[in-house]
Amino acid sequence: MSRILVTGGTGFVGHHVARRLVREGYDVRVLARPTSPAQLLEGIPVEIVRGDLTDPASLRPAVAGCSAVFHVAADYRLWARRPEELYRSNVDGTEQLLRASREAGVERVVYTSTVGTLDFSRNGKPAAEQDIANPETLAGPYKKSKYMAEQVAMRFAREGFPVVIVNPSAPVGEGDRKPTETGKMILDFLNRKMPAYIDTGLNLVDVHDVAEGHLAALRHGRPGERYVLGGRNMSFREILKTLGKISHLPPPSLRLPYG
Repeated sequence: MSRILVTGGTGFVGHHVARRLVREGYDVRVLARPTSPAQLLEGIPVEIVRGDLTDPASLRPAVAGCSAVFHVAADYRLWARRPEELYRSNVDGTEQLLRASREAGVERVVYTSTVGTLDFSRNGKPAAEQDIANPETLAGPYKKSKYMAEQVAMRFAREGFPVVIVNPSAPVGEGDRKPTETGKMILDFLNRKMPAYIDTGLNLVDVHDVAEGHLAALRHGRPGERYVLGGRNMSFREILKTLGKISHLPPPSLRLPYG
């Protein structure tokens, strides 16, 4: 049985990836920070090792004996008082993990990026994997750090280390406890804290489909390539109307212009 390491396995997307791998029969090891709670992994036969992406010494034993690594962990705060923290975790941490994985003889890495590193479509068609964003136009340290981390992953792939990149959109589903920005939006709606909505949209995807996409990337992805893990493009109003139907709560009617 192959052993696979999942970073971020105590989080929303990561624990779904870990669950999917266990169901498939893999021996799963999860890397978690010493302060990360592991309630989402209760009842799942995984090995939890404590470490930190910014601590190379803790990464070497984590990747030891693993045939593959899913690098799902990330600091996904859209705003931070100290933006350098995001770059240290998302960029430097990715570099350290890929280096440790290569030295340990890991056969394949699946790196979890974001659709935020894709460029906007110019012709009305959906953005695709080949549409790489201009880093000068990316807003905020999260998107910029994920773009830079993706470039690190591509560099390792060009050097011959098999790294596959997946780009999830906005996952929704159970286990979003922190929550993500999308989860917070849903909670704000349910708690009647959303008096108005912005005239924009999102691509929502079931988190189970995201986990399935990670498994497909492990088995069929080509090193150095990106794979969008998306669902349905929806306007913000469509999303709120759907939430209203499910919850029997009225969606806000006040629309605010985007930008």
